[in-house]
Amino acid sequence: MKDYLQQQVNITLTDSMVEKFNVYCDFLRAENEKYNLTAITEVEQIWIKHFADSILGSVAIPKGATLCDVGSGAGFPSLPLKIVRDDISVTLVDSLQKRINFTKALCEKIDVQADFFHERAEDFAKNHSEQFDIATARAVAPLNTLLEYVAQIVKIGGAVVAYKTDLAEVELAENASKILGMGLEKHYNFVLPDGSRRAILVYRKIKHTPSKYPRGQNKPRTSPLTSSVGQIG
Repeated sequence: MKDYLQQQVNITLTDSMVEKFNVYCDFLRAENEKYNLTAITEVEQIWIKHFADSILGSVAIPKGATLCDVGSGAGFPSLPLKIVRDDISVTLVDSLQKRINFTKALCEKIDVQADFFHERAEDFAKNHSEQFDIATARAVAPLNTLLEYVAQIVKIGGAVVAYKTDLAEVELAENASKILGMGLEKHYNFVLPDGSRRAILVYRKIKHTPSKYPRGQNKPRTSPLTSSVGQIG
């Protein structure tokens, strides 16, 4: 894994980082039944599909960035990123208190600093408009829906770093990105050690997101911005 991350994203895992990840892995497996955090429970797969996968997004995160992880779940991708990139500041947002409880306890165990919010994404966005350099989301929603949830919290000139399997959703999200003041700037394609694929999509914020977004009442999911209903709802 050390060689893979060095080759792919120029990240060197120190012994201290490896120890933090080992504690993370053990704690995740031990607490998983209580919190229902992941279907991936084998140690090797946790390292590949959670830790290495999360770290790949580092290529799109500038030095010293403030990063908000929306729908943070068990802390992916924000906490692996924080472990290898202590220069960044991370904020975790999740709608389930039990997930926030898990990540808080984890951070105490591995001595990682982070901020935590137990809020729905749309409520958090209304109270934290344009406060972050980077917003990340992984396994949260289709791309057009995901962009609506997170665009509001990103500063002008900042970016949404979206973790997707491939580029198939980019066309679907084209209209949404324009409405939300975002533009696809770059994408990175990776193959993980087990052969699975990861695309990192970077959407730059080029103008203010209209204050009506993200919409409440679950509209980003039920009436996404690709449809005429979504655009006026």
